[in-house]
Amino acid sequence: MMRLNPEPLISPERIAARVGEMAAQIRADYAGRRPLLLCVLKGAAFFTADLARALAMDTDLEFVRARSYVGTRSGGEVSLSRMDDLKITGRHVLLIEDIVDTGRTLSRLCGRLRDCEPASLALVTLLDKPGRREVSMRADYTGFEIGNQFVVGYGLDYEEQYRQLPGVYLLEED
Repeated sequence: MMRLNPEPLISPERIAARVGEMAAQIRADYAGRRPLLLCVLKGAAFFTADLARALAMDTDLEFVRARSYVGTRSGGEVSLSRMDDLKITGRHVLLIEDIVDTGRTLSRLCGRLRDCEPASLALVTLLDKPGRREVSMRADYTGFEIGNQFVVGYGLDYEEQYRQLPGVYLLEED
C-alpha cells in the first residue's frame, strides 16, 4: 500500500521561485522568437501553465500525450498520441515534461519530433532523476534534480491521484 508523506519534498514556494528563474533564462534564450510550448500531458499541465505565464512573451501552445508508467514503475512500452496534428516544421519547440526518469519515453518522443524538422528542440523539465536514466538524455532546462523516489503532486500522479497537490510529495510504500 502507498502512503503520502505529508511533508513536501519541494514546496509550492520553491516551485514558484524556480519556475520564475527558468522562465527568465528561456525568455533570454528565445528573445526575438516565438517558441512553441509543447506540453506532455497529463503530468506537465500545471508546470506548463505556470511557466507560460511566467515567460511573459509571445508563445504558442500545443499538447501531446506520452505514457509509460504503470503504477509506480516506468514500463517498457511507450504510447504517444496527438502527434499527427502537430505542425512544428521550422518552429522553435520547447518540449515541456514533468519528470525525466529512465529517458525512454522522452527519447521516443524527441525522435518523432525531430522527424518533423523543427528549427530547434529543447527539453524543459520540472524534475530530473539522473540516477534512473537508461537512455542518454539531458534536459536543457531543469527545475530540480531528485533521487530515485516516487513523487506526486503539481501534476504528477499515482493512478490518477494527487495531481492537484500544490507541491511535490514523496509517495512511500507502507
